[in-house]
Order: sequence, then structure tokens, then C-alpha cells
Amino acid sequence: MSYFESAYNGIPPWDIGRPQSEFMRLAEAGETKGSVLDVGCGTGENALYLASLGYEVWGIDFAPAAIEKARAKARERGLEVTLIAWNVLELQSLKRTFDTVIDSGLFHSLTDGERLLFVHSLTAVLEPGGAYFMLCFSEHEPGSWGPRRVTQAEIRAAFGQSWRINYIRQALFESNLPQGPARAWLSSIARILDSDEMQTVARKNPR
Repeated sequence: MSYFESAYNGIPPWDIGRPQSEFMRLAEAGETKGSVLDVGCGTGENALYLASLGYEVWGIDFAPAAIEKARAKARERGLEVTLIAWNVLELQSLKRTFDTVIDSGLFHSLTDGERLLFVHSLTAVLEPGGAYFMLCFSEHEPGSWGPRRVTQAEIRAAFGQSWRINYIRQALFESNLPQGPARAWLSSIARILDSDEMQTVARKNPR
């Protein structure tokens, strides 16, 4: 928490002053649908971009300094976005669901234990059939600078029951650092009905 809060007192490497190109391409391709939750939204560029296209968007971040900057941008641009400081491991407390969740650099900042809590938390806010789009550093990015690298196997292991991997493809994570973009994975992961939800649907729609 202290690292991210202090980082937002300046301009952190991941804050490029515009949306990540990968999320722009998702919207242009029609993969982003309905209401959107941006987890770890930072200063809001991805959330604000989607709001400018007419999506209903919520953005949350653990760092209050990031949310304050995102709110200022929303006011300056005249955009309607719900932006709140929130713990991404407690998404169920938002008490609402979304059709799409986007994640630009959050997952790769979590510990192994936090990943499990996050995926459980994510289940509570993503509608069945909805998609979670996650952009994270891949193990193909050389060196040890920046966040931990994530393998395809780790992504698949984190999302088991109640999830379906649509794709994991090579991507780029853009930064304001001189070395340019980092090698990344862009994952599309759909939430499917768990056993309890299937039973509820069956009761509501008897044959």
C-alpha cells in the first residue's frame, strides 16, 4: 500500500497518460461489453477511455492518491465514472455485478495467496458469461526490473472451477520508461456458472 500511495505522488512507470493500447483494441473489436469494472484503475486512463465510448464504468484502486487523480481527470473531461478507493480482495462488498472486468497490471502485483483471494472476490462481481481481461507481465520479459513475471501455467492454475480460459495471447504492456513496452500476456477469462448457480437456474426453469 505505502509503495503505491507514494508512487502516485509522482508519475509511476505504468501511468502513460492514455489508455493501454491492448484495452483500446478490445473495445474496438467489440469484446468489451455492458457495464465495466476496472480493478486497480490507477489514475483512470483505461476507465475514462471506456466511459468516453458510452460504457457504464466503475474504477477502483487501493491507493487513495490514484483515485483522487482519476476523479480530477473525470471532472476535467466531463465524464461520468464511479471512482472509489477499495480493496480488490473485497470486491463482494461492492454489492453489485458487472458484465466486464479489466485489469491492467494488478494481477502481477499480487502474492500467491492474494491471487486466490482475488479470484474468489472476482467471482462475486462478474456476471456469469462475463469476461475478465487481464494484462500482466510475462516470463518472456527479460531482466528482473518491475513486477514479477507471470506464466501461462500460473494464469490457468489461478482460474479453475467457475472459469473458462478463452485465450491467453502475447501482448505489450506500455510504460513511460525509456526501454519501451514490456512483453506481456493478455488473457480473456469467462466466468461460468458454479454448481450452486446451476441448481438455482434449474429451479427457476424446470423442464
